[in-house]
Amino acid sequence: MSQVIILVDDPADWAAYYPARNLLSARDYLQASEPVCTDKKVQVINLCRSYKYLSPGYYCSLLAEARGQRVMPSVRTVNDLSYKALYGLHFEHFESALDKAMKKQGGDATKVTFNIYFGQTEQEGLAELARQIFDQLPCPILRVSFRRRDRWTLEAIKTPSLKQVKGAEEDQFARALEQFNARVWRGPRRRRGERYDLAMLVNEQEAMPPSNRAALKRFARAGRQLGIKVEIVGRDAYARLGEYDGLFIRETTAIDHHTYQFARKAEQEGMVVIDDPRSILRCTNKIYLAELMQANGVPVPPTAFVFSDTAEQVDSLIGELGLPMVLKIPDGSFSRGISKVEDREALGNALHGYLKQSAVVLAQAFMYTDYDWRIGVLNNRPLFACQYFMSKGHWQIYHHKDGGKTASGSARTVPIREVPPKVLRVALKAARLMGNGLYGVDLKQSGDQVVVMEVNDNPNIDAGVEDLWLGEDLYRQVMLEFLRRMEARRLGLPL
Repeated sequence: MSQVIILVDDPADWAAYYPARNLLSARDYLQASEPVCTDKKVQVINLCRSYKYLSPGYYCSLLAEARGQRVMPSVRTVNDLSYKALYGLHFEHFESALDKAMKKQGGDATKVTFNIYFGQTEQEGLAELARQIFDQLPCPILRVSFRRRDRWTLEAIKTPSLKQVKGAEEDQFARALEQFNARVWRGPRRRRGERYDLAMLVNEQEAMPPSNRAALKRFARAGRQLGIKVEIVGRDAYARLGEYDGLFIRETTAIDHHTYQFARKAEQEGMVVIDDPRSILRCTNKIYLAELMQANGVPVPPTAFVFSDTAEQVDSLIGELGLPMVLKIPDGSFSRGISKVEDREALGNALHGYLKQSAVVLAQAFMYTDYDWRIGVLNNRPLFACQYFMSKGHWQIYHHKDGGKTASGSARTVPIREVPPKVLRVALKAARLMGNGLYGVDLKQSGDQVVVMEVNDNPNIDAGVEDLWLGEDLYRQVMLEFLRRMEARRLGLPL
């Protein structure tokens, strides 16, 4: 784990806080003739009074990066914060969220200003917005101002110095810093011989997570046996992600979601990451997946892309694919955003509804089987094989009922050697098109016909289901792949 160095212009700036062993003045840090820390993993928290270009604070961030240390704020963040034209670019993607959050504040105020300490604020109703701002511009202290005209918009972001934090704000800063990195306040935890640190991203509130609690424990145990310390983290770990050697996402992924942001940041940090951003991009969109499979000769059900719900389009689809027919929105998961239509009227109505959510809808010929094959593939090798049976009285594995309840069919895990050769060949070919990560390839088999339904970048691995044949060895194989990649990354070898 990282050792922390706190930089200030004057040690007196830190007088209000608990003594920190690794507190240094900017001058001492800049003028050090020898490395200020021999640990390869160093987190520098730059609390200098100014980050202005060519100031001591600017040079502290610059030299920290040159020394191979992780620093907050980075030089890139410092530069972005210098001009509104630059930091304003970071806000283009959540202006509507900003407007919504500010409207919840109510009242007649036309301007709101608040501080963000390590991604946290005590301003009521703005905690999530503060986290998003920090994710885009990681800086220890930010002062954000919004102004209301026709709608709430960003007016300015400033970087107050620690010396300007007074009174109750000192307690807020201290609490945020403690949560950001407890090792500033306590001695580093003693390591027990682990060679690498792996963050496993989990959402404790997720109703249908890709791995149950028992599976998560088995991943951690397998990692520990191989010298990998596996730590379960949540979305609040984004800012400290660089402390780890690898990231294992065990939360349902999506493009417009923090899971994709985690994958992107992990890749940028040079970490080993499963699921990697490219796999998420390729697997989560069914339109892309269908096009890629067809272009590369991987069999899929007869498929059409739909852009309108006109009568002519409806008639054309029926003529091409027949009835019943399956419609899918591009980014549905766990049987959500998928419907089977039995007649012309149902087809028109479903298209009308789906095209309000997406500019394009996927239509496929209906192919009923008692079960779907799921072939788990890790780095182009088969890992596990399951047969997922349809939910009782339903045409899908998952049946989302009224009232929010979900039923699912049973599952049967089989040894790889019992998988029909054609099913295995098609699954491996589909997985290779995605990359070399961990995938779950879903296929239907009817006689000699085998087609790919989808490829999941974040396949289920649950204790008591996918591990019924391999047992603990399934988790060990996944951790061995992480170990192989982390060793390769350390030695500068290709993954």
